[in-house]
Amino acid sequence: MNITDRFLKYVSFTTTSDENTNLTPSTPGQMVFAKYLADELKSIGLKDITLDKNGYIMATLPANTAKEDVPTIGFVSHMDTSPDASGKNVKPKIVENYDGNDILLNEEKVIVLETEKYPEILLYKGQDIIVTDGTTLLGADDKAGIAEIVTAMEYLIDHPEIKHGKIRIGFTPDEEIGRGADHFDVKEFGAQWAYTMDGSQVGELEFENFNAASAKVFIHGLNVHPGYARHKMKNSMRIATQFVTMLPRHETPEHTEGYEGFYHLTNVEGTVEKTTLSYIIRDHDRDRFENRKKEFQHLANKINAEFGENTAVVELRDQYYNMREKVEPVMHIVDLAFEAMKENGIEPIVKPIRGGTDGARLSFEGLPCPNIFAGGHNFHGRFEYLPVQSMEKAMMVIVKIAELLEMKTEN
Repeated sequence: MNITDRFLKYVSFTTTSDENTNLTPSTPGQMVFAKYLADELKSIGLKDITLDKNGYIMATLPANTAKEDVPTIGFVSHMDTSPDASGKNVKPKIVENYDGNDILLNEEKVIVLETEKYPEILLYKGQDIIVTDGTTLLGADDKAGIAEIVTAMEYLIDHPEIKHGKIRIGFTPDEEIGRGADHFDVKEFGAQWAYTMDGSQVGELEFENFNAASAKVFIHGLNVHPGYARHKMKNSMRIATQFVTMLPRHETPEHTEGYEGFYHLTNVEGTVEKTTLSYIIRDHDRDRFENRKKEFQHLANKINAEFGENTAVVELRDQYYNMREKVEPVMHIVDLAFEAMKENGIEPIVKPIRGGTDGARLSFEGLPCPNIFAGGHNFHGRFEYLPVQSMEKAMMVIVKIAELLEMKTEN
């Protein structure tokens, strides 16, 4: 199966994660997909395939070199897709030899991917681009990464002349809700380091990411018949709106870039009696990150001072931290990926991730894990797209990393 067909098969599985279920994996579709992957890995010839009760898959491509000291390395991607947009009944289509014009995604609903809004797509003029029908996300984040890893392993099996050490691969659930590494057994994985295939544009190579937390703000109100509500009713939705507007309006994803952090309101559920605000908090700098979390409690205290004790209750949960401090002492692993890209004619783009990966958590658990491009753009939304040639390039970077590591290892 070629990489395109493999990816198109993968996106037929509904694997949207859900932070509210308190299950692992958080949704049953992820386990369905995991079982399919486990069978596929067996069919292409990988060894030591495991699928645990939490939906984590691990497998081995045994070494084919006589050198005994080649380090064991790993490649990791996640199976879930973001709950920010529907991932059910994805209907991908391929725009062959893209001509540089706007792309009509859905004629019936007049949904158009406009180059003026998404100018990066012009980088791929003349290439084949996989798009959605404009009603769901695509799932390139991170089923493209999985397709690239599986295809790279198959390529190495089919080309035994390329010598390599032992390679471990791992596929995780629930990365999009910050739980992808919760039950990842680093010791069982047994690699000295790994790479997540979870970046975007061709050439991206990242070893810095946001510090990340999730926050829920529960606003408790009091309902009274509106005809008799004077000085009695506490409308939790109105109070919640006040909380939202107390945060800096320009410290949001749509107003920030580079190393700038933000508060992002992801969901609101409310009645007069109770409203729940769901946020994610992000910042590259650890001190600023901690201050952002403190600001939530500070604002809750102000709400409570005005409307009464426990009107606003804040729950915070750290998700992951900036991996830079764990990767910098072993920068040779970044240098190896840098060289592999260069060898494949790709100009590396080293920059901070305005997001996070399983690799951030894994780096703090003893598995340094920089991030490599997977090729997609506009993740988590209806205008997500994936150039086929970008997937192919990412796959060959994996192959080249394995090859270069073996060549550089003395025995």
